[in-house]
Amino acid sequence: MTKPTWKNPVVKWIDHRLPIFTFIDHSAIQHPTPRNLNYFWNFGSLLGFILVVMIASGIILSMNYTANASLAFDSVERIMRDVNYGWLIRYVHMNGASMFFIVVYLHIFRGLYYGSYKQPRELLWIIGILIFLTMMATAFLGYVLPWGQMSFWGATVITNLFSVIPFFGDTIVTWLWSGFSVDNPTLNKFFSLHYLLPFIIFGLVFIHLWALHTHGSNNPTGIDVKGDKDEIPFHPYYTVKDAFGLGFFLVIFLGFVFFAPNFFGEPDNYIEANPLVTPPHIVPEWYFLPYYAILRAVPDNFIDVWGWLPVIIPAKTAGVICMFASILLLAALPWLDTSKVRSANYRPTYFWLYWIFLINTIILGFVGAKPAEGAWLLIGRLSTLYYFLHLLVLIPLVGRFEKTKPLPDSISSSVISVSTKDEEPANA
Repeated sequence: MTKPTWKNPVVKWIDHRLPIFTFIDHSAIQHPTPRNLNYFWNFGSLLGFILVVMIASGIILSMNYTANASLAFDSVERIMRDVNYGWLIRYVHMNGASMFFIVVYLHIFRGLYYGSYKQPRELLWIIGILIFLTMMATAFLGYVLPWGQMSFWGATVITNLFSVIPFFGDTIVTWLWSGFSVDNPTLNKFFSLHYLLPFIIFGLVFIHLWALHTHGSNNPTGIDVKGDKDEIPFHPYYTVKDAFGLGFFLVIFLGFVFFAPNFFGEPDNYIEANPLVTPPHIVPEWYFLPYYAILRAVPDNFIDVWGWLPVIIPAKTAGVICMFASILLLAALPWLDTSKVRSANYRPTYFWLYWIFLINTIILGFVGAKPAEGAWLLIGRLSTLYYFLHLLVLIPLVGRFEKTKPLPDSISSSVISVSTKDEEPANA
């Protein structure tokens, strides 16, 4: 990688003392990138863009928000009605959270399909899961701030889950509440944490990018780069691709902001919080629904075996364990998946298991939005069972016994062979 020569005297003077421009040139312009990346590799840059938008809009909203249980709901209404373009900033922030999770889920499932969690990118994957967990915490805290009915009761239900922790559970819940129920001190604490966590996410993203640039991006073939013929500089080839992806994303994002701003919202959250009136059906935001379905799917008397003795675990405790395990198991995928082949394009059995797992996750999302009764409860339990069966049993077994397709010799040969096949009908 060549050291750039700066013609601008100011840039040259700064870079000689603080080589920030050289760093940007090496990491974002000259950075060698596999030549066969497709549009599924746009999601990382999109997430960086959304994160900046969320931080900027959140800072502006915090200037007009009042973290007080008696005034929070009215302050949000004031932002919508009286603050100049307050409605736009709030809708961007509110829908930005949903867009953030949509792109994150696409990013994760792209990684699952192409085996981006495999050696030597294990730590890159684990940091990504840590970012995902921090995002979930930030989104939950932000959902409480409007202080509507669903905000209040969602905070009550979710914080109560920590009571299942042995010995310290009740103490942790009391600390989260800053009292003996969800009230004004809780709102103040959640507002402070919601303001802080995005900057922690920003730091984790920096570490994530550092890990990415250490071993480079994975690619659709899942094979390692072999020489300069397999690589091209990131700019202009992928900056143009990212710009196109950003334009496509903005059409969808701003479509929701201007034409369906409340599409992802719960109607009950437009009613001011009332501790004396419980909503008939308490549900979290849509991006938490698969895990909410897992939480509720555990039977009342969940039996585990400790040594040789059967132990009855309360449904609440078992549900919380399963809910967190469903996320943490994703971090263990580099070791659960025993196959040496990364990409599902060359793994015929895993290819179908991947799509079944994706459909199963979507079903869990639908189940999480429904009451935990009747057929929905049965579907939720079966889907939860398959979720863990897929990760703990099928993935390790398939990796050992699957007969994979032959891998191409190099990235460049796979690209050339694909382009040759595309040209054959035209030449014929």
